[in-house]
Amino acid sequence: MPFDKSSAATYADNHAESHSTGNCARHVRKAIESGGISLHHAHYAKDYGPLLEAVGFRQAIGDPQTGDVIVIQPAPGNPAGHMAIFDGSIWVSDFKQTHPGPQGFYPGAAYRQSQPAYKIYRHN
Repeated sequence: MPFDKSSAATYADNHAESHSTGNCARHVRKAIESGGISLHHAHYAKDYGPLLEAVGFRQAIGDPQTGDVIVIQPAPGNPAGHMAIFDGSIWVSDFKQTHPGPQGFYPGAAYRQSQPAYKIYRHN
């Protein structure tokens, strides 16, 4: 079954909370599943890279596209890391990340300050 990137992004937008609930991995996994891909569970967001690759996602380069998923390694005080899906305009995790600029994928100040490693994945 092909990945319906638009459905995944719409699901993420429609189920986003008004603020972070600490459940980014679950929200993004459910968005991916709504797009037609069954994804194994990981306890921490930072560990989803290999699981995404196992279902056909590959590391993306360049500007993000609808349906791209970012996996960010931990920042101080955030040992689980973070993940989000791009809806075509903004990154969405368990909330809509509306911070402007090229670091809009970082979910908060601790991430923007420490700038931990990340990878963006795209389903081909």
